[in-house]
Amino acid sequence: MDILQVNIHEAKTQLSKLIQAAVNGKQVIIARGNKPVVRLEVLPEARSY
Repeated sequence: MDILQVNIHEAKTQLSKLIQAAVNGKQVIIARGNKPVVRLEVLPEARSY
């Protein structure tokens, strides 16, 4: 699985793009500084869209 890590500023400005990346199978991690703090996760029912 591909991993995409972005900082909080990038996440705020590119949220739609990051959501699409997660839907497409990438693991999206949001970091504060260089420390991972949040992972975007696709809900099972959303995978069918």
